[in-house]
Amino acid sequence: MSYVLGLDLGTGSLKGLLMTKDGTIITTKSAEYPLITPQSGYSEQDPEEWLKAAEQVIQSIVKEIPDAASKIDGISFSGQMHSLVLLDNKNHVLRNAILWNDVRTTEQCREITETLKDDLISITKNRALEGFTLPKLLWVKEKEPEIWQQVAHFLLPKDYLGYWLTGNQQMEYSDAAGTLLLDVEQKCWSKKIIDTFEIEERIFPPLVYSTDSIGTVREELLERLGLQGRIEVFAGGADNACAAVGAGIVKDGVALASIGTSGVFLSYEETGDKQYEGDLHYFNHAVKDAYYSMGVTLAAGHSLTWYKNTFAKNETYDELLQGVAKIPAGSMELYFTPYIVGERTPHVDSKVRGSFIGIDTNHTRDHFTRAVLEGITFSLKDSQILMEEKAGKSFKRIISVGGGAKNKNWLQIQADIFDATIVTMSTEQGPAMGAAMIAAVGAGWFADLKECASVVVSYKDEIHSIPENVEKYKNSYKKYREIYPATKDFFH
Repeated sequence: MSYVLGLDLGTGSLKGLLMTKDGTIITTKSAEYPLITPQSGYSEQDPEEWLKAAEQVIQSIVKEIPDAASKIDGISFSGQMHSLVLLDNKNHVLRNAILWNDVRTTEQCREITETLKDDLISITKNRALEGFTLPKLLWVKEKEPEIWQQVAHFLLPKDYLGYWLTGNQQMEYSDAAGTLLLDVEQKCWSKKIIDTFEIEERIFPPLVYSTDSIGTVREELLERLGLQGRIEVFAGGADNACAAVGAGIVKDGVALASIGTSGVFLSYEETGDKQYEGDLHYFNHAVKDAYYSMGVTLAAGHSLTWYKNTFAKNETYDELLQGVAKIPAGSMELYFTPYIVGERTPHVDSKVRGSFIGIDTNHTRDHFTRAVLEGITFSLKDSQILMEEKAGKSFKRIISVGGGAKNKNWLQIQADIFDATIVTMSTEQGPAMGAAMIAAVGAGWFADLKECASVVVSYKDEIHSIPENVEKYKNSYKKYREIYPATKDFFH
């Protein structure tokens, strides 16, 4: 029996997933690492912690499945996007990695936007936001010149992990698209952006596709990791691209609604020429020569977590949500906006905050609970509407993953608000599954990711919309969309 190993380098932990050719998941392991917050708004990690976690995860997998030591055909990665790793000319890490959720770079984002103007969107397909990599590079250049002078290479997290395993440095397109330095449509580093901000081209890694081989596991690492033989390593993908692959979003017409701490509404794109004008993220996919568009709700599941911890701390989520089914669609005109940490799509607004609107003496806690679920789903519908209005898309089938897929009543709310059939996955493993699938294609098990998905990705439940509720939610959603413009000035 042969295996592939997918490694997902997340913000709080690294997960490893061992998979066979028929898509069977043999085992998963994970290891956590700390977040470093030297001051408010700063979010960093020590890249060496990622390597320790990877070593621990691989050793644990081999210990549990001994024959994996000599029967892994390939390894690949998923990784947190945007986070900056800086290396000197001896490939030593120069400083802690600055993570995607670090917000120190507001001034640099303003500089990028004002300097590049329309070229920013036409080249990168995205607005300058604090999460991206270019603002972090400019911050280091300005604030830490002694470190900047030593920079010989920059990488993203999973690419640093790939360098550790193989000794080779590169970056693949789906992750490079999140740097704000890639010409997304032309698939090359943007000379205009590089020259404009006086960044030396020598620090940029070569670009590769997700399923390209980047080398083999170094001899000196094999014994330490408990591995044997020649094990090929493949470039991998950004976490959202890998999550899309793992959910089977490898063809047009199907969307992904992912509700974790944040929320994502993601759609496959055949080409890179759609005109979303920066209203949605628009990145290269892990699927070769394809793309994906994506809207983000900053506090999706986080809104529900906040609500539970504040008003039902000693209850389980099942207990909190058990009364939702008896509340009619629309929660009797009670609305919740999930802007409790600001918002990303469609309102790029760090100052706006959440609200309950329309509170009435007849509202019970169950009304408030349902309104939270509806508000989170409305915020994701904002991205669905942008895709429909700007690109003529239509979604009759949406894959729901994360916390939003764990409650049948919330799944029905999604079906009714999105006016689509909601589908859940038989086995939901997230980006680690996508990374394993990339390794499977790289190892030659499948011709491409579309063929791989047809074999290894399977679905479970289908939840169909209720026409009466669809009509109610159309009216409720119109009113929900009026709340942001009506309250924005108050928060500002």
